[in-house]
Amino acid sequence: MSGRIVIIVLLAFAAAFGGALFWFQNYAYYEDAAGGAVIRLTHVGGGLQPIPADDMVAIDAETSPLKFRACFSTPVSLAMLTETYEIYDAAVPLNAPFWFDCFDAEAIARDIASGRAIPFMGERGIAEGADRVVAVYDDGRAFAWHQLNEKYAEQ
Repeated sequence: MSGRIVIIVLLAFAAAFGGALFWFQNYAYYEDAAGGAVIRLTHVGGGLQPIPADDMVAIDAETSPLKFRACFSTPVSLAMLTETYEIYDAAVPLNAPFWFDCFDAEAIARDIASGRAIPFMGERGIAEGADRVVAVYDDGRAFAWHQLNEKYAEQ
């Protein structure tokens, strides 16, 4: 009888710990960042310039610079963007929490690889060791995220 109690207590503890871990990984610390987010791109001549970002939905967290994700649209044409701003060659979209459904990292990565989306250097060094990358589609849809830069590249 006492063995059952120990097993039940251990299972209850494991379930509570698992639930807390899931919540902290997927919900805790995330904040709506759409109000304060400004999307800037690195000009080919140097310097940063903001671009119009309409209908923005964004999340961020102070716990990690890599938690930033944004979905928005821009009226600026892709042709003008490619002539004016620096293209980012090593773009790898990072997965967003499952509930932030406007950001599909796998689809964005496929579209970058196929040329349907063009990645641009947003802000180099937006946080220590991280760059902001912005991928833009021909129809004006755009996505932004932070990813590790060469400071933390695998050696």
